[in-house]
Amino acid sequence: MTGQTPMAKFRAGQVSAALWQNDIQVRGQTIKVLKATVQRRYKDKESGEWKYSMSFSRNEIPLAIYCLQKAFEKIIEANNGSSGDSNNVVDEPILDGVI
Repeated sequence: MTGQTPMAKFRAGQVSAALWQNDIQVRGQTIKVLKATVQRRYKDKESGEWKYSMSFSRNEIPLAIYCLQKAFEKIIEANNGSSGDSNNVVDEPILDGVI
């Protein structure tokens, strides 16, 4: 995902999720796989620079859940063809009993 631009971004406060499209080869056919990343933005006290973390405080967890839910909805839309760009999107199986 390095160097790519996310196909969608979702933000709540300092927490954001990005949706990425990766192309993979399956039986000689190019298939699109959608994946989400989530991160928290913060300002470093010493340097004053903006940085990113993948750890969340108690109050940031609901914001991460919200952003990931929005990313999940976008993935479902793509799989159902609602977004108009669903050609060859892999419909990954949902694993029962995995939490």
